[in-house]
Amino acid sequence: MTHDNLSGLVKGLTTEQKATLLTGKTAWRLYACPGVGLREVVMSDGPAGVRGTGETPGEMSLSLPSPSALSATWDVGLARRVGRLFAIEARRHGVDIVLAPIVNIQRTPVGGRHFENLSEDPELIGDIACAFIEGCQDAGVGVCVKHYVCNDSETARTEYIATIDETTMREVYLAPFERACRDAQAWSVMASYNLVDDGVETAPAVAHHRLLNGILKTEWGYDGAVVSDWTATKTTLEPALGGLDIVMPGPLGPWSHGQLATGRGRPGAPGCAG
Repeated sequence: MTHDNLSGLVKGLTTEQKATLLTGKTAWRLYACPGVGLREVVMSDGPAGVRGTGETPGEMSLSLPSPSALSATWDVGLARRVGRLFAIEARRHGVDIVLAPIVNIQRTPVGGRHFENLSEDPELIGDIACAFIEGCQDAGVGVCVKHYVCNDSETARTEYIATIDETTMREVYLAPFERACRDAQAWSVMASYNLVDDGVETAPAVAHHRLLNGILKTEWGYDGAVVSDWTATKTTLEPALGGLDIVMPGPLGPWSHGQLATGRGRPGAPGCAG
């Protein structure tokens, strides 16, 4: 399909139809739009394997060695093979997008989820992540690189403010994401739970205008989808204006009941409509 064909299909959608496509139908699925030939898009968690959606009783998933173990090999060829294996597993589960890899920084050996992270070194993270992404996406399954950005602590991970100076932000925290987006062209990126104070703006990562619109989309030229971490989006307008593209999960959320299409949402409004 050409760009012109796609643009024509999009122009044929109503505002309400477009808004519906920007949030979840369920915890793991986006809505279909049969009128333009769009089926449901299915996502699954998966830093150490493709978990699946949990919709099939008794369904089993292959558990792979932790991403930290993969990075410890320093083997980009192996990382590419693991990416292909993820794609095979995703297809077996009917999954289109795998929520992996995690390219946050391992900051402490007692971090609760750091075994799911690749490394404490941004250069090594970039090398391994890019190979993994290429292996997975070359096989037709997209990745969602997470968690953008500075979501590197399990203590109060949904509410803390990461205060980072510009040099540290660029050289440490943003560097692996830049590699994943620019070099490997990841199909999607997940915006994180925490707030970020980068010295210019203090806002939730899902609504941080400078980080999403300024750096990710404008400076890096990223044209993939920015997906919220699950339940991270609490308001309607700020994330929409800040650069977020998809709110997950569904079917309840700040974009799920027409707030985005009709303008009913307001700054600071509760996330879910009754």
